[in-house]
Amino acid sequence: MSNWSVEDVPRLDGKTIVVTGANSGLGFEATRVFVQRGATVVMACRSTQRGDDARRQLQAEEPDGQLDVRECDLADLQSVRDFAEDVRETYDSLDVLCNNAGVMAIPRRETADGFETQFGVNHLGHFALTGLLLGLLGAGDGEARVVTQSSGVHERGEIYFDDIHGERGYGKWDAYGQSKLANVLFAYELQRRLDTAGVRDVTSLAVHPGYADTNLQARTGRESGSKLVYAAMKLANTVFAQSARKGALPMIYGAVADDVDGGSYVGPGGFLNMRGAPEIQRSSEQSYDQDTAERLWDVSEEATGVTYDLPADATGT
Repeated sequence: MSNWSVEDVPRLDGKTIVVTGANSGLGFEATRVFVQRGATVVMACRSTQRGDDARRQLQAEEPDGQLDVRECDLADLQSVRDFAEDVRETYDSLDVLCNNAGVMAIPRRETADGFETQFGVNHLGHFALTGLLLGLLGAGDGEARVVTQSSGVHERGEIYFDDIHGERGYGKWDAYGQSKLANVLFAYELQRRLDTAGVRDVTSLAVHPGYADTNLQARTGRESGSKLVYAAMKLANTVFAQSARKGALPMIYGAVADDVDGGSYVGPGGFLNMRGAPEIQRSSEQSYDQDTAERLWDVSEEATGVTYDLPADATGT
């Protein structure tokens, strides 16, 4: 079993890393490590106030840390476009994009663009953001990486192409599983298209944190409307979950480890893959279904209006 830890993270001086949801949870902990190792981190946050609070906390620990807080609301494609445009105007290249932010098992609501929120934020917002920043990811020296945060719940996920936004029927955990499966399908399909296009300096992979204590569970409990569910979530976090700092390790590993190939899936290698040091794993069988991935890609391009100049296969179709 792997014993990889933050002590194995190399120096990242001169690297620029974008982390969505960088103000809390896994994104905050990954940002902490990246900036400690000398990277410039662009903190993509829905709330710049919370982003600034997080930046001040991190700079109290690392006074010379290079942290750039910018607004990016993944539930609003115009915000995603504005963020990407600002980043392109400021930076000549990016080394890592961590598609980390997300929501989990919330009551049905819609994004600014009319998408079901879990699918819209967890998948479509990141699909659009990656496409808009892809040119910067291939513009620097060395390998750049797109690291997309999924969840073990993707294993129970299904892409409901006939009702992808849950308009005719909605289950909050079904919607979450769909969005997390979409994350893995996207990560793998992006790598296939990069390979087909002959792009060798950008790598795409998926990761999952296991069971980590973050504010996702608290929000799920609060929005359930049940004090019992909220108490159960808090108890489960206390008893079973690993810390957010440890839960961030697969994302950090995916971003910097030398032995990560495109199309990899990284998660904690301990008990039931819920905790422990990160390792290369295998995701669900359906996550490797190329027909589903290509169909999802087409749906995502149509929904977001963001197209990638990357062919689906060697024939360019």
